[in-house]
Amino acid sequence: MFQAFANIFRIPDLRNKVLFTLSMLIIYRVGFFIPLPGVDQSALEDFAARMAETATGFGSLMRYASIFSGGSFSQSTIFGLGIMPYITAAIIFQLLQATVPRLQELKREGAQGQQKIREWTRYTCVGLCVIQAYFWMQFMLQQGLVDPAFQVGTGLLFYFGAGVTGLTAGSIFLMWLGEQIDKYGIGNGVSLILTAGIISQMPGAVFWIYDNFDVSQQGQGGLGVLHLIFLIGAFVFIVSGAILITVAQRRIPIQQAKHSRDGRKVYGGQRHYLPLRVNHAGVMPIIFASSLLIFPSAIFGWMSSRAAAGGMEGTWWAETTTFLANNFQIGEFPYVFFEIALIFFFSYFWTQIQFSPEDMARQLRDNGSFIPGLRPGPRTAEYLETVMERITYVGAGFLAVIAVIPSIVTKELGIDFMVSSFLGGTGLLITVSVGLDLLQRIDANLLMRNYSGFLGSGEYGRPQRFRGPRG
Repeated sequence: MFQAFANIFRIPDLRNKVLFTLSMLIIYRVGFFIPLPGVDQSALEDFAARMAETATGFGSLMRYASIFSGGSFSQSTIFGLGIMPYITAAIIFQLLQATVPRLQELKREGAQGQQKIREWTRYTCVGLCVIQAYFWMQFMLQQGLVDPAFQVGTGLLFYFGAGVTGLTAGSIFLMWLGEQIDKYGIGNGVSLILTAGIISQMPGAVFWIYDNFDVSQQGQGGLGVLHLIFLIGAFVFIVSGAILITVAQRRIPIQQAKHSRDGRKVYGGQRHYLPLRVNHAGVMPIIFASSLLIFPSAIFGWMSSRAAAGGMEGTWWAETTTFLANNFQIGEFPYVFFEIALIFFFSYFWTQIQFSPEDMARQLRDNGSFIPGLRPGPRTAEYLETVMERITYVGAGFLAVIAVIPSIVTKELGIDFMVSSFLGGTGLLITVSVGLDLLQRIDANLLMRNYSGFLGSGEYGRPQRFRGPRG
């Protein structure tokens, strides 16, 4: 491994790409600490601390959104919206490509059509940034988190002079950084920025464990030795499982048809395989399920508070809303049950959108390939659909286990959500998948230049020279 790291800096082209990518990520982290003008940072920090201690739906929303913003809502910076508006816009267009004929035509056009879709995605990202920034500014004004000097008249100076403009420009700048990494660096730029934001929370989680660890506690009433052993073992086991399910494939054998030319030479006939990913949906089911389950807690909590404020305490309505608000918190049985059900639903839904057995069977037939024992065409499509349904069930089950572990650990062991989020959930899967992709790209560049890579078993750390024929 150390030899592979050294080989990266021996290749000028690869070294420049890695250094450029690191410099872009450093710019992102530096910009994250530039405060947004007009926001009372101390008041916002106190408010975020109070919300983190409560079990309200908005508190859950803040904790969940902090995973993707690269920090916490205890500070409001120019990169406060993060890269999520662009990711949201990209997801919207991926969903629309399965239903809108115009987008389907652009997708089939190749690079030119994809360029047009990316252009529309950028415009949609700007609109989402403006909407999200406006609501965030409105919320801070209502909570009294804005410097009085910026609350001139109706607060338009704060809205457009500092808030909406600054947050929108920051998110668009992050989108530009991601595109520069794609062009001049290595790896997927947007994914790397998102992963850098997630990993930036790891030092805070380590310091929380250090501050709350007590050797005298033996697994009860605090963070003792047993808790620490469990956290370390669970982290190693879950990361290993996440890597396994990310790279797991169901390989279907493919036979290429033989054909002859000029009546003498025979071409084709090779055997290869069609790889189908076990977790084809990636992290999207967890994102959709976790996002949707935030709203029941927030809505029932609001209804319960309204009933209490209206003097309806003790009535069936107040008791019902309070019961629902308490049981839809993270870690409660109804929350876990509906989260698992939604993960299975969105796993099949997203796989159905991204993978088309009919298109795959048609491509195999057009390329002169077939699955042994199956007739090309509808029979092949039916077989591919059956296989995909079975492996999706396995992938969805693993995603469900990964998703519920942080909430159960937080509730049963009293571990802070910032710490338990590294034991599963969306953040861990994103980090693992992006890390594997980056590692494979670097390894491909090393092997292409005859260097031993991270995943290869080369015997030398330097390029192997070509030796000509003897004599």
